[in-house]
Amino acid sequence: MTNYKEILRLKNLRINNAQIAESCGCTRPTVISVLRLAEEIGLSYERAVSMSDRQLFTLLTPGERAKPAFKMPDYGYIHKEMAKSGVTLSLLWVEYCEACKSAGGIPYKHTQFCKYYADCLKETNASMHMIHKPGEIMEVDWSGQNAAIINSDTGEIIPAPVFVAALPYSGYGYVEAFFSMGKEYWIAGHVNAYRYLGGSTRILRPDNTKTAITSNTKAEVIVNKSYQEMAEHYNTAVIPARIRRAKDKSTAEGTVGIISTWILAALRNEEFFSLAELNAAIKEKLEEFNHKPFQKKDGSRHGVFTDEKQFLQPLPKHHFELSEWKTLTVRPNYHVSCDRQNYSAPFEYIGRKIEVRITRNIAEMFFDGNRICSHARLHGRAGQYSTNEQHTPPKHKHALWNGDRFRSWALKMGGNTAAVVEILLNSHEIEQQSYKSCNALLHLADKHSREKLESACEKALSYTARPSLKGIQAILSSERDNMLLKPSPVSGNDKHSFTRGAAYYGGDHDVE
Repeated sequence: MTNYKEILRLKNLRINNAQIAESCGCTRPTVISVLRLAEEIGLSYERAVSMSDRQLFTLLTPGERAKPAFKMPDYGYIHKEMAKSGVTLSLLWVEYCEACKSAGGIPYKHTQFCKYYADCLKETNASMHMIHKPGEIMEVDWSGQNAAIINSDTGEIIPAPVFVAALPYSGYGYVEAFFSMGKEYWIAGHVNAYRYLGGSTRILRPDNTKTAITSNTKAEVIVNKSYQEMAEHYNTAVIPARIRRAKDKSTAEGTVGIISTWILAALRNEEFFSLAELNAAIKEKLEEFNHKPFQKKDGSRHGVFTDEKQFLQPLPKHHFELSEWKTLTVRPNYHVSCDRQNYSAPFEYIGRKIEVRITRNIAEMFFDGNRICSHARLHGRAGQYSTNEQHTPPKHKHALWNGDRFRSWALKMGGNTAAVVEILLNSHEIEQQSYKSCNALLHLADKHSREKLESACEKALSYTARPSLKGIQAILSSERDNMLLKPSPVSGNDKHSFTRGAAYYGGDHDVE
């Protein structure tokens, strides 16, 4: 299904139609059709954000339209002309448009003209000079060579993968070592690179690593959800390099090779005992690398970047906070369990699979792309509950249980039991969360007796102002064990407790 919302978002970022089509895994005519329909009905990206995918599909599904007969350029001639000094595709496109006008044909627009030329080059295995715009693309990759850290306690050598980012226009680079190539370190590398550059680019071009791209086929490109979230935070579009097309990110590939020589090889004889120590040395070498004069032209990467920096997009007020997405099923108690904590969802979603977005401070739930609720993130001991009372179903499975009924049952046991039940009922923001503990407490009377339960509650209240179910269970178990070890009482005149005496055998006793 076409990702209409992403098409509108990327167009809002002024990404051209060909790049939008590549990023969204659809054809350029589809992008043009969607944008044309959106313009006709006055649908902006800001309005589309609040709409579901199904609503956008209904609004933006184009009908069958007659296709105009465009005149295909002679790309053999164009390729020969491109070899001449000073000739550009823009100049050749203007000449092509004039020729079409004279012949009464319909010319392709500049973007489509360039796309077909690139397709022609791929078919003929020809090469085309890559022209980069300032501040447009940041290429990212992991270096093929790892740095190393020494464990000061064991002497073990710990490999440290190296993250590399580069701007194709200036060649300006950023390098940082991490403990692994995991998603959190991959995202951290991007955040730190943007902070180092002082701005973000309009396009982000990664390799097809799983931490960035879930799938990259001819039919579609699926970006890792957390990575896509980061791209949206920095107003950039993720357009991965094509599989087995090294030229798509030649700058990063070249920078990786140069950095392997300039930084990692230069530091090969030095020993580092912490990641901070290693990155401090890398940063020093990185400054040398960026300020090193070009070999075949004047200036340096830093000098060109000084001019390029003004074309970067401003950074948002807050740095991106990594989130984790999980697909979970809403349990019959209208909660989902995530990282050993429990969060409520509207009872209508019981039994359904929902997506949960977890950050350091918040847990959000989504169904069919729509946000249904959120909770403050729970930290600390496992098994805590965050319950919104509005999520409770009208016919709760514990409808027969309520606070007044538990209080009534507890009073039959005694005042101390009633006091403990009252404490349990007030131990949660939502009273229903304590019903299970109250029920378990009162059923202890079936196993031990009402008197023993009342006595155990009295003893627990003497220990602490907030007794727990486990504490009372421990007191009852302890008293039972003591009774098993305690000898039976004997008469003061009898030496042995099992001696019945003469009166018993004489028949002068009562039989109950």
